[in-house]
Amino acid sequence: MEPTDPILEHIRVADDLNQLQDTLLSVSDRQGLRTRLHSLFLRFARYRNASEWNMAVRLCEAMTIVGWGDNEPLEAIRGLCFNGNPNTCFVNRDGCPRFLDAAWSKRKDGLAIDYSHSLFHKRADSPTDESDIPTSGTGEIQPLKLASQRNWIPKNPIFITRGLANCYDNSKPVIKSLENDLRRTLNERMRPTLYGNALNRIIVNCSFSFYDNDHCKTNYIIADESLRLKQKDFYPALLEMYSAEEIEANGYFLRNRFTIGPFRADSGIQRIGIVFEKEFSDLPCPSQKKVLSDYLIAAVSRSAGRLRKKLDYDFDLLVADFTTIVHEWRDRPI
Repeated sequence: MEPTDPILEHIRVADDLNQLQDTLLSVSDRQGLRTRLHSLFLRFARYRNASEWNMAVRLCEAMTIVGWGDNEPLEAIRGLCFNGNPNTCFVNRDGCPRFLDAAWSKRKDGLAIDYSHSLFHKRADSPTDESDIPTSGTGEIQPLKLASQRNWIPKNPIFITRGLANCYDNSKPVIKSLENDLRRTLNERMRPTLYGNALNRIIVNCSFSFYDNDHCKTNYIIADESLRLKQKDFYPALLEMYSAEEIEANGYFLRNRFTIGPFRADSGIQRIGIVFEKEFSDLPCPSQKKVLSDYLIAAVSRSAGRLRKKLDYDFDLLVADFTTIVHEWRDRPI
């Protein structure tokens, strides 16, 4: 596929996904187009600058429209590194990174890849390797904005994670089962192709109380939901319950059980937070699994309730599938 190819040029400059879809789906030789696009993607998966990353993003969008065929579907992700600089990578449906995972450096004249903090994730089934990927220095500086993919590959739409890694010891087996067993089962058994493509993900972030030492502790106090407290209200309300000395000594933080963020149309993501008090970790592990399961289902159901009016998506089936899988996980011994 040469740079003068009219379809490639249309992909490169496409501002409207619907127009791009109409153009691509009008090609009669769909398999031939898919082969050409994937061959080109493998080249741009080794992107060296912002313009090549942006082309790789557009190719991921095009492949998502025409289908990846026998090739592993990938999604182009633009995020942030630990230092606040941009990060770009490709991930599969399970969130595993592929090809170049680049950290970027902000310069006066634009952005450049910082190869000293970048990685190349080689795949056994790909002819692409890392032999000529630099391991230090920076790449070409370009004054361009990094693109982010505007459509998404079908994948489990419920991603359960947690903020801090801290927790009480009695919760560690439950959290390990959550992160290893439940997340894997959701990836395997949720049915994203039946729900629709208007939603990318509902990200559920769990925050657990913990006590590591006198200087590293957090014990959540759950606010009365009917009070509808906001961030600025938490500490004044907590002072009505405990003295400042008690708050400091015990690491108390007043929080709402559930926090539902806005739906981001650009990323297709809605974030939900759930917090757990110390008393949760005092329960036996089977009881913790039951409580955690109830809260996870409640959080996803609340999110679905908010999004039903906005998105053309089968939230009823999503919630039903999620509930079945979570209940089965709840009833399995640790």
